[in-house]
Amino acid sequence: MRPFRYQRATGAEAAVATLASSPGARYLGGGTNLVDLMKLGVERPELLVDVTALPHTAVEDLPGGGLLIGAAVRGAELAAHPAVLDRCPAIAQALLAGASGQLRNAATVGGNLLQRTRCPYFQDPGKPCNKREPGTGCPAREGAHRHLAVLGASPHCVATHPGDLAVALTALDAAVRVRGPEGTRTVPLTALHRLPGDRPERDTVLDHGDLITHVELGPVPEAAGSVFRSARDRAAFSFALVSVAAALEVDRGFVRRVRLAFGGVAARPWRARAAEDRLLGSPATAEAFARAVDTELAPAEPLRDNAFKVPLLRALTVRTLLELAGRSPGAGERPPEEP
Repeated sequence: MRPFRYQRATGAEAAVATLASSPGARYLGGGTNLVDLMKLGVERPELLVDVTALPHTAVEDLPGGGLLIGAAVRGAELAAHPAVLDRCPAIAQALLAGASGQLRNAATVGGNLLQRTRCPYFQDPGKPCNKREPGTGCPAREGAHRHLAVLGASPHCVATHPGDLAVALTALDAAVRVRGPEGTRTVPLTALHRLPGDRPERDTVLDHGDLITHVELGPVPEAAGSVFRSARDRAAFSFALVSVAAALEVDRGFVRRVRLAFGGVAARPWRARAAEDRLLGSPATAEAFARAVDTELAPAEPLRDNAFKVPLLRALTVRTLLELAGRSPGAGERPPEEP
């Protein structure tokens, strides 16, 4: 047992100041990831600053139909919130997809976004890992990598972001409000998580002491029809092998608006911009959907045991888009299937 100190934050400014002045301190939300890493010996904080009592526990309306989600909102509450179910159901589906009810009752939104990889080498202090200890190597590249990255990896790291919520939020252009030692700022979720490059130890662009206070969702009309789908080794309490969050609007059989993000394939939720660009104005057919996904996945560099992720994600995305195309009010006049 490694001793540590515990402090309950009474205000965001004080919490940020405490972290900024204490290199060995960590914020504590639900603890569903951090405490596990402490038990494994991966995280060894000297001080835990509990931020769950800060006034970031509400889901509020924003002008135009957006939502402001407090970082301390629990996963179970967010998944059942009427505004979320009505305006952006992909978020609720993502929260319900993998974790158990007990975890959703404990885990916070902010902590969910910042959870660390489940790569087995990262989680074992007895093994080398560049993410845990820079410069020691990445044995996952030749070792156990079935669950790891096929996009955006580097010679230094092939870890994946394990979360589902961040994938749905990325597809819907969410942003996080951050309070840090230098003040407050807003960071688009697409810019929050980092690819490993030559600094795999840095999961996000946040600096020590930065505190996520809210998640901000602007008004996205097509989000009301959004979905989150995943493929897993088992139906529940399992991390996604691959996942997709999508929203689609079809007009007279052609794609008018589309949003796509992938999970389980990179160190960050992967916004599928190339696929989106190719889909706009294209016929809403399986062939067009498949070609767009192939464009996005063309740079994939799978390893020995995870190449299956590429066709699996392709099939899951095409099926998801076909499901959405069938629901879209403008899908009545479908174009003919392409040769």
